[in-house]
Amino acid sequence: MGERRRLRLNAPLDTAGVVLATTFFSLSLTPSLLPRPWALQGVIAGVLTATGYLVGVIAGTLVRRTAAGAARWWRAAGSRAERWRAAWRRTGRRRVRRLVATFGCGLGAASLVMGARAQRDIYVLMGMKPPERLGYLGVPLVAAALFLALLSVARTLRIAARALGRLLGRWFPATAAQFAAGLGVGVLAVFLTDGILTEALLKGADRSFAAINTETAPGVTRPAAVTLSGSPSSLVSWASLGLEGRAFVADAPAVGELSRFGGRPAVAPIRVYAGLDSAATARERAALAVRELERTGAFGRKVLCVITTTGTGWVDPQAATALEFMYGGDTALVSMQYSYLPSWLSFLVDRERARTAGRELFDQVYARWSALPAGHRPKLLVFGESLGAFGAESAFGGDRDLRERTDGALFVGPPDSSALWRRLVDGRDPGTREALPVYRGGETVRFANRPSDLDFPASPWNAPRVVYLQHPSDPIVWWTPRLVLTRPDWLEERHGDDVLPWIRWYPFVTFWQITADLVFSLDAPPGHGHDYDGEVIAAWARIAPPGGWDDARTAALTTLLAHRHAGSGA
Repeated sequence: MGERRRLRLNAPLDTAGVVLATTFFSLSLTPSLLPRPWALQGVIAGVLTATGYLVGVIAGTLVRRTAAGAARWWRAAGSRAERWRAAWRRTGRRRVRRLVATFGCGLGAASLVMGARAQRDIYVLMGMKPPERLGYLGVPLVAAALFLALLSVARTLRIAARALGRLLGRWFPATAAQFAAGLGVGVLAVFLTDGILTEALLKGADRSFAAINTETAPGVTRPAAVTLSGSPSSLVSWASLGLEGRAFVADAPAVGELSRFGGRPAVAPIRVYAGLDSAATARERAALAVRELERTGAFGRKVLCVITTTGTGWVDPQAATALEFMYGGDTALVSMQYSYLPSWLSFLVDRERARTAGRELFDQVYARWSALPAGHRPKLLVFGESLGAFGAESAFGGDRDLRERTDGALFVGPPDSSALWRRLVDGRDPGTREALPVYRGGETVRFANRPSDLDFPASPWNAPRVVYLQHPSDPIVWWTPRLVLTRPDWLEERHGDDVLPWIRWYPFVTFWQITADLVFSLDAPPGHGHDYDGEVIAAWARIAPPGGWDDARTAALTTLLAHRHAGSGA
């Protein structure tokens, strides 16, 4: 009868599981990189409560099995020991459960108050209006509902495994039967979740985003200028550019805008783009983009910038337009689409596409560019943001390769999985922090939380210059599966200026907190999270300034583009 009670869906909770579940619930309320709405906090708390309960159940089971051998001592110790054991069964367990329940309620309530206060502190730190504390009362309700749902699923699987084990036990030894049953149910659960449910969700998302890619944003019209892809004279059809490609070419500034800002006659900027439907493969799209560059006369401009898009094909409008205003339109920007899925989904499903696109486009542009006479080549720049940074840097083997094959590069908010970024950060100079590293004295590559960080170190910064912009509060930069069990350097060192100083790393907890931060990384105000508006302009001004450019021009351009692109986003 005892065994059957343990296998019921409504069986009592395991004491060791409750202890760790309460601990994980309390830790889930500690602050992370970005402010969280109470509903999202409830989801995190529910997931971590279930995680803590699972860890506690496993640990408690191991301890009980280890202690099972001591039962023989109890039986051999005589009647007095048996009386102690019986008394423990009657009252000891009950007292421990009461103590755990009392402790858990007190710890949970105190953590809820402290968590609400910490969230308000993050809002204030980022210059945002903090929410009302009363909303935080919904956190335990959401957490409890999610925990019970996950617990029911886990117990259902356990009951199925035990039932299958009893069935197999008719023909196999009990231990082997239980192991085989547990393995079989686990594999079946993974197959149903990953092989069927996940595949169905991905197919649905693929169809949905494919349909969105055929749309055209309001106010976007087909350009007539010969310098833009998708125009009547273009080798790339307007229909094949995709949603973000059409927005990119249509957003090119007019000659009049450029002339007014520069105070001298400007030229029409060149924007080349190959959509996912423009050619069958990444190699063919890159080749088409190069032919389009030749058609528009791009290799005769002062600046040629190779851009790797984010997952949807989006190009940061400020990063693109900044170069055009700085050089009076004497520029050529080239990019191509490799997916229509959002970056986070593209990263999970097929990040290799971003790597292939970044490498293929740059290599083909470089091959054509390097064939020009040395004195007649435009400045060759590289840009990538988010998953685009991951893809763009894939074309290079190291800082020496960047020096030899480019005239400058800007990588914004690179994911932790960016191979070159990770190699440079791991190889940083001793005594410098992961959040703001210095690599080889900053001779070529410099990292910045803010554009002003590019002034350090004070040693010479020779051209070509390479910049990595990375906010201390950007979860896209700092998220990695290693957070589950490994404390990162950036949480051991002095924290960045927009991260609360008392944030700590906890196993399992920090991973889920940073995972949740990814959801709202683009909703942070400029200068925090994954919002780099305005900062890319200052970075370009340090990487490849035109003659006579100064800080006043950078400030004026930042203000102009802030108004020009108000309301735009990824």
